[in-house]
Amino acid sequence: MEPPLPKEYFGNSIGMVSAEAKAGELLEKDLGWAAWKLHLAVANRNDEEVRRLLKEWSQSPVVFQLGHHFEANSVTMSSSPRFNMYGNEFGMGKAVAVLSGYANKFDGNVTGYEGYGGGGSIDLAVSLSPDAMRALESNEEFMEAVSVPNPFY
Repeated sequence: MEPPLPKEYFGNSIGMVSAEAKAGELLEKDLGWAAWKLHLAVANRNDEEVRRLLKEWSQSPVVFQLGHHFEANSVTMSSSPRFNMYGNEFGMGKAVAVLSGYANKFDGNVTGYEGYGGGGSIDLAVSLSPDAMRALESNEEFMEAVSVPNPFY
């Protein structure tokens, strides 16, 4: 937004962008293609678009509820890039993981945070039904892309 929200702003500022692809396209193309579609959706969320959406919302307000505004067979990605999730310290040392609450636990949701190690890494919390998780775990291409080599195996 221009101007951006002030640093003192402490409300929820949730916006939704989407990128669509048919299953065949995802199978035919690589993960980079899918990531690029998501990048374009985020990059095109500019000041003009945000203000247009705010105007539409003020004419017909709706309370946003995670998990209730999405079609079946969709994947939802959420995050909070504004807050340093691992920087919060309450006297017990650095957190070993960042977890979202129950509201973010629905089939097809992925929550991303800056990774524990920093340096551009990303931690992902993936919520899937047991059947979907089994199918994903049995996909060799996916497992190769997301797995870290284990020197003891």
